[in-house]
Amino acid sequence: MAAVETSRGARTYGNWRRPSSPGILGLGSVGTGLLLAGLVLVVITVMVSDILRASVVAVLLGVALLAVLTRDAHGRNLVSRVGARTSWWSVRSRGLSIYRSGPLGRALWGTYQLPGIAAPTRLSEHTDSYGRRFGLLYTPATGSFSVVIGTEPDGAALVDQEQIDVWVADWGHWLANLSDEPSVEAASVTIETAPDTGTRLRREVSMSTDPQAPAFARAVLEEVVDRYPAGSSTVRAFVTVTFTASQRSGGRRKPEEMGRDLAARLPGLTAGLAATGAGAAHPLTAQELCEVVRVAYDPAAALLIDEAHAAGQVPDLSWTDVGPAAAQASWDGYRHDSAFSCTWSMTQAPRGNVQSGVLARLLAPHRDIDRKRVTLVYRPIDSARAAAIVEADLRAAEFRMTSTSKPAARDSLAVRAAAATASEEASGAGLTQFGMLVTATVTDLDRQADARAAIDNLSATVRLRLRPVYGSQDSAFAAALPLGLVLPKHVRVPAELRNNL
Repeated sequence: MAAVETSRGARTYGNWRRPSSPGILGLGSVGTGLLLAGLVLVVITVMVSDILRASVVAVLLGVALLAVLTRDAHGRNLVSRVGARTSWWSVRSRGLSIYRSGPLGRALWGTYQLPGIAAPTRLSEHTDSYGRRFGLLYTPATGSFSVVIGTEPDGAALVDQEQIDVWVADWGHWLANLSDEPSVEAASVTIETAPDTGTRLRREVSMSTDPQAPAFARAVLEEVVDRYPAGSSTVRAFVTVTFTASQRSGGRRKPEEMGRDLAARLPGLTAGLAATGAGAAHPLTAQELCEVVRVAYDPAAALLIDEAHAAGQVPDLSWTDVGPAAAQASWDGYRHDSAFSCTWSMTQAPRGNVQSGVLARLLAPHRDIDRKRVTLVYRPIDSARAAAIVEADLRAAEFRMTSTSKPAARDSLAVRAAAATASEEASGAGLTQFGMLVTATVTDLDRQADARAAIDNLSATVRLRLRPVYGSQDSAFAAALPLGLVLPKHVRVPAELRNNL
C-alpha cells in the first residue's frame, strides 16, 4: 500500500494489486498450458483421424476455454461457480450442513463444541512476561497457534488529521514488522458492533448515586438508564496473530512450548499496537475468549453474561461449551441458535486512491443490523519471497501489455502500478496479502432482507466489492471470528492453481 500526498495536503492510499500470472487471452499460466495442450491434441486428431473428429475436439476445447474466460463482476469464472454449486449439493445431500450438539446432539462427548472448521481447535491458558494471562488457540488441522489481543481504539472523532496519518503509518509499520517475526503466519483485525445491553451503565449509575441526592436528580438518572441503551451500541476490536507450530528441525511444537515462546514476545506486540491508535492493548484470557465466541453464536447470551459481570460474578465457560446447540447452513445464510447471519467476502479492493476514513461507514453501527463483524485478514509475506513475487507480477503485467499491438489503458496502468510496488519493496517496504469478511447478524428472521440491503449499500459507499460466500456460510462465519483460522490451509484446491487459471 502506497501513500500519496496531494497538493491540498490530504494523504491518500492505494496501489494494492492482485497477483497475476502471464498468459494468452487473459488466461493464467496453467490456463495457457491447457490451451496449448488442447491445440496439440487437435493437430494430432487431424493427423491420425479425420477433420470431423478434430472439429469435435476443437469445439470441446472452445467450450472449456469459454467456461474459464467467462467471468462475472466478482472475477469468478464459470468453472469456479459450477464447482461451488456442486460442492454445496454434495454437502447438503450428506447432511453436513446441519449441526446438532449437546447431550441430545451428534457431537462427541455430549458437549457444545464448535462446528465446522473450528471444531478441532483447542484452548489453553498461559502467562506472559508481564504476568498477564492469555489464551492460546491451537488448530491441529493446520498446525497453527493463535493469540487474540483486545484493544480499545479511541476513534478518529476530534482528532487532528496529522495524528491520524501517524496512526496509519505506524499500523503499516506494525504489519510490515510481522514478516520479520519468527513463525508468524497471519494476522486479522475484527471490529464488532453490537447493541448495548445497558448493564454497565446501570452498574456505574448505581455505584455513583448518592442516597441523599434529590428525588428529581435520581429520577432523571433512572430515566437515562432505562432509555439510553435502547439506541446505543458497543464497539469492540480484536487483533489476532497466528503462528505456525512447525519447527526448523521439522517437528511441531506443543502448546506448552509455544506458550513459553510467546510469553516473551507478547509484550512487544501489544506495545507496538499502542502507537497505531488501538489504545490499551491486552491479550484476552481464555475466559474472555470463550465469552466472545459464545455471544457470537448465541447473541441472546450477551445479556446474561453482562448481568453476571455486573453482579461481580464470572461466568464459568469452557471451550467445549461455547458452540451453538443447533446450526444450519444454507446456500446464502447461516442459522445458529438465536440468530441468523450472512457473511460477505471482499472480491475487489477500492479502485484508485482512498483516504484513511474510507471504511468508517462500514465499521459504524447500523440500525438494520443487530451485530456486525468486519474482519480484515492479513498474510505477511517473508521478505525473501516478496522480491520474487513483485518481480514476477511486474513481468506478468509487462507480458500482457506487449502481447498485443494495441494495449489497453488498464494494461499500461497495471505496469506502472507493478513497477511502483517493485520499487517500494526494493527500498524496504513490506508486502502483505489482505482480504475482508463482513458478517451481518439479526435476531429476527424477517429482518434478514434489510440486513442484506444495508451491507450492499455500505459496500458501495466505501468503494468495496463484496460477494456473499455462497455455499460456505458456516466456514466464513467461523473465519470472521477472532480465532486465527487460516482459510487457504483449509481449501483443497491450492490457491496457486486457482489464481493461474
